[in-house]
Amino acid sequence: MPAARLPTTLVTGASAAQREEAIAALLAASPPSSSGAFSAVILEGLASGSSPLLASSSVRLVRLAVGCPCCAGNLVLRVTLNRLLRQGPERLFIGLASSEHLDQLRSWLQEGPYDQLLALEPVVRA
Repeated sequence: MPAARLPTTLVTGASAAQREEAIAALLAASPPSSSGAFSAVILEGLASGSSPLLASSSVRLVRLAVGCPCCAGNLVLRVTLNRLLRQGPERLFIGLASSEHLDQLRSWLQEGPYDQLLALEPVVRA
Protein backbone atom coordinates (compact mmCIF):
# COMPACT_ATOMS: atom_id res chain seq x y z
CA MET A 1 0.00 0.00 0.00
CA PRO A 2 1.58 3.34 -1.02
CA ALA A 3 2.25 5.91 1.69
CA ALA A 4 -0.23 8.75 2.01
CA ARG A 5 0.84 11.96 0.35
CA LEU A 6 1.87 14.79 2.66
CA PRO A 7 -0.74 17.59 3.01
CA THR A 8 1.06 20.69 1.73
CA THR A 9 -0.15 24.28 1.98
CA LEU A 10 1.40 27.26 0.20
CA VAL A 11 0.90 30.53 2.07
CA THR A 12 1.29 33.97 0.50
CA GLY A 13 0.78 37.44 1.93
CA ALA A 14 1.90 41.03 1.83
CA SER A 15 4.28 40.70 4.77
CA ALA A 16 6.29 38.05 6.60
CA ALA A 17 4.27 38.78 9.75
CA GLN A 18 0.96 38.08 7.95
CA ARG A 19 2.25 34.84 6.42
CA GLU A 20 3.66 33.63 9.72
CA GLU A 21 0.48 34.51 11.63
CA ALA A 22 -1.58 32.57 9.07
CA ILE A 23 0.68 29.51 9.40
CA ALA A 24 0.64 29.76 13.20
CA ALA A 25 -3.19 29.81 13.12
CA LEU A 26 -3.27 26.76 10.82
CA LEU A 27 -0.87 24.92 13.13
CA ALA A 28 -2.98 25.77 16.17
CA ALA A 29 -6.13 24.58 14.41
CA SER A 30 -4.64 21.15 13.70
CA PRO A 31 -2.18 20.13 16.42
CA PRO A 32 0.03 17.06 15.86
CA SER A 33 -1.95 13.83 15.82
CA SER A 34 0.42 11.90 18.07
CA SER A 35 3.47 12.21 20.26
CA GLY A 36 6.55 12.72 18.12
CA ALA A 37 4.54 13.96 15.14
CA PHE A 38 5.57 17.31 13.69
CA SER A 39 4.75 19.86 11.02
CA ALA A 40 7.42 21.23 8.69
CA VAL A 41 7.47 24.93 7.77
CA ILE A 42 9.61 26.46 5.02
CA LEU A 43 9.61 30.26 5.05
CA GLU A 44 11.08 32.60 2.48
CA GLY A 45 12.92 35.49 4.11
CA LEU A 46 13.63 36.65 7.62
CA ALA A 47 11.03 37.23 10.29
CA SER A 48 9.91 40.79 10.76
CA GLY A 49 10.16 41.49 14.47
CA SER A 50 9.00 38.71 16.74
CA SER A 51 7.54 35.73 14.95
CA PRO A 52 4.58 33.68 16.19
CA LEU A 53 6.40 30.66 14.74
CA LEU A 54 9.10 29.04 16.80
CA ALA A 55 10.89 25.80 16.13
CA SER A 56 9.84 23.17 18.65
CA SER A 57 9.37 19.43 18.95
CA SER A 58 6.11 19.79 16.99
CA VAL A 59 7.38 22.33 14.39
CA ARG A 60 10.49 22.09 12.22
CA LEU A 61 11.12 25.58 10.88
CA VAL A 62 13.50 26.40 8.04
CA ARG A 63 14.06 29.87 6.57
CA LEU A 64 15.31 30.41 3.02
CA ALA A 65 16.99 33.52 1.68
CA VAL A 66 14.64 35.96 -0.02
CA GLY A 67 14.35 35.26 -3.72
CA CYS A 68 11.93 33.36 -5.88
CA PRO A 69 12.04 29.73 -4.67
CA CYS A 70 11.05 28.34 -8.06
CA CYS A 71 13.60 30.39 -10.03
CA ALA A 72 16.76 31.59 -8.30
CA GLY A 73 16.18 29.45 -5.21
CA ASN A 74 15.10 26.22 -6.91
CA LEU A 75 18.11 24.17 -5.79
CA VAL A 76 17.95 25.50 -2.22
CA LEU A 77 14.22 24.78 -2.01
CA ARG A 78 14.67 21.29 -3.48
CA VAL A 79 17.47 20.38 -1.01
CA THR A 80 15.54 21.83 1.95
CA LEU A 81 12.33 20.09 0.94
CA ASN A 82 14.08 16.74 0.43
CA ARG A 83 15.74 16.97 3.86
CA LEU A 84 12.44 17.74 5.57
CA LEU A 85 10.58 14.99 3.71
CA ARG A 86 13.14 12.41 4.88
CA GLN A 87 12.29 13.37 8.48
CA GLY A 88 8.63 12.37 7.99
CA PRO A 89 6.47 15.41 8.81
CA GLU A 90 2.70 14.99 8.96
CA ARG A 91 2.03 18.42 7.36
CA LEU A 92 4.06 20.90 5.31
CA PHE A 93 3.64 24.67 4.98
CA ILE A 94 5.62 26.82 2.54
CA GLY A 95 5.45 30.59 3.11
CA LEU A 96 6.18 32.68 0.01
CA ALA A 97 7.08 36.36 -0.06
CA SER A 98 5.48 36.84 -3.48
CA SER A 99 2.64 35.13 -5.29
CA GLU A 100 4.09 36.19 -8.66
CA HIS A 101 5.32 32.68 -9.53
CA LEU A 102 2.81 30.75 -7.43
CA ASP A 103 1.46 28.84 -10.44
CA GLN A 104 5.00 27.85 -11.48
CA LEU A 105 5.83 26.64 -7.98
CA ARG A 106 2.58 24.63 -7.75
CA SER A 107 3.34 23.11 -11.15
CA TRP A 108 6.88 22.21 -10.05
CA LEU A 109 5.56 20.57 -6.86
CA GLN A 110 3.09 18.54 -8.95
CA GLU A 111 5.89 17.02 -11.06
CA GLY A 112 7.88 13.91 -10.14
CA PRO A 113 8.97 12.96 -7.59
CA TYR A 114 6.89 15.41 -5.57
CA ASP A 115 3.63 14.44 -7.26
CA GLN A 116 3.87 11.10 -5.42
CA LEU A 117 4.90 12.68 -2.10
CA LEU A 118 2.83 15.86 -1.71
CA ALA A 119 -0.90 16.56 -1.70
CA LEU A 120 -1.24 20.26 -2.52
CA GLU A 121 -4.08 21.96 -0.68
CA PRO A 122 -5.70 25.29 -1.61
CA VAL A 123 -3.39 28.29 -1.35
CA VAL A 124 -3.81 30.42 1.78
CA ARG A 125 -3.63 34.15 1.11
CA ALA A 126 -2.80 35.96 4.34
